[in-house]
Amino acid sequence: MSASLVTLLYLVASICFIQALKGLSHPTTSIRGNVFGMVGMTIAVLTTAALIVKLAGGGVAGLGYVLVGLVVGGGAGAVMAQRVEMTKMPELVAFMHSMIGLAAVFIAVAVVAEPQAFAIAPAGEPIPVGNRIELFLGAAIGAITFSGSVIAFGKLSGKYKFRLFQGAPVRFAGQHWLNLVLGLATIGLGIAFAATQRFEFFIVLIALAFVLGVLLIIPIGGADMPVVVSMLNSYSGWAAAGIGFSLNNSMLIIAGSLVGSSGAILSYIMCKAMNRSFFNVILGGFGGEGTTAAAGGQAQRSVKSGSADDAAFILGNAETVIIVPGYGLAVARAQHAVKELAAKLTEKGVTVKYAIHPVAGRMPGHMNVLLAEAEVPYDQVFEMEDINAEFGQADVAIILGANDVVNPAAHVKGSPIYGMPILEAYKAKTVIVNKRSMASGYAGLDNELFYMDKTMMVFGDAKKVVEDMVKSVD
Repeated sequence: MSASLVTLLYLVASICFIQALKGLSHPTTSIRGNVFGMVGMTIAVLTTAALIVKLAGGGVAGLGYVLVGLVVGGGAGAVMAQRVEMTKMPELVAFMHSMIGLAAVFIAVAVVAEPQAFAIAPAGEPIPVGNRIELFLGAAIGAITFSGSVIAFGKLSGKYKFRLFQGAPVRFAGQHWLNLVLGLATIGLGIAFAATQRFEFFIVLIALAFVLGVLLIIPIGGADMPVVVSMLNSYSGWAAAGIGFSLNNSMLIIAGSLVGSSGAILSYIMCKAMNRSFFNVILGGFGGEGTTAAAGGQAQRSVKSGSADDAAFILGNAETVIIVPGYGLAVARAQHAVKELAAKLTEKGVTVKYAIHPVAGRMPGHMNVLLAEAEVPYDQVFEMEDINAEFGQADVAIILGANDVVNPAAHVKGSPIYGMPILEAYKAKTVIVNKRSMASGYAGLDNELFYMDKTMMVFGDAKKVVEDMVKSVD
């Protein structure tokens, strides 16, 4: 395969990736965007495989190694994607980010150990200084991405007893100073490696970067994990781009830059949606410094509760209903039942809309994905800034498993989520809240909305409750 043909194929793959990002910018074009992404990645992988075989001297043995790698990697990815539940999608995304980071580290170590195998430098000759800097940056960012993504995976999963994997932030005295020292030490070792090409410097800086990745993510609370997932996505892209420069691989550079820049932009947008500092996210200082109050430590308060039949009666007699989906809906896999309820209400002449908070769920766009899976019409789904003004005129706001994104505590100074824009469901004439229990949300805060006179709590699994509502709507 000639160099010009490789360049041409990489260019075609890059165009496909750009079209994929463009398509994924809106639900109506997301399927087309995914198709472009799959086509682009297929071209990139096959072209790279052919290039590897050529550099390895060709032959059946070289082709065999490449095919084994493609089958193992592609097979594992296909099985995981097929088996993963929608509620576990954020963990899968975090896992994929960790693998990208670890791959960048492994490639960097291999290049430093055997530069002639990658045509970086002739045997016995030193690696060019520019390549050493690129290797240092790619390996360090990759290591931070890997260990940070592992912590994010544990926090998103919520089923591990290990303290660092729990949703509550882990903070200690001098934490930021320690991060600063580790960051400066990593940079110092990187400069030393660039100047001397000492392999031990390179290994130590990677080890420090692994530790730094853990320390950057552990102080971030579980409620902020959607932004963390987006941030780690950006990191994984920059790690790939750094290694691409070292290997002089235009495909890695372009794809990594697209992922890195788009992830950074998404993180910035989500930070604005939560009134957080973008630089605090990057530096691992996301969230407030105060501690959140666990719901269990609060005095017991009475709430007004009702049944699914009661809720169905209220919904059936309303003129406008706004549905607010949250993580509880994802856990119960109730999106299809919710669509059926909305369809039945629409048949009765009720205007039904869905309100989506940018950070609802456990990853960016989590609720949009769920509703799209249930084929909810896109013209019924509204983002927070487009729907908030309508809550005051809505007869009913029905909240399904959401907590922090509708918590009026965001308007209270001193609250850990103060300043975070929320869906103003509390302004609706009647509020119906479905939860399994009165447990607090991921931020660990009590929700004053649940105790309002206009609010009726309907306890139980979201899917079962909504299905009962569907049966009861006349």
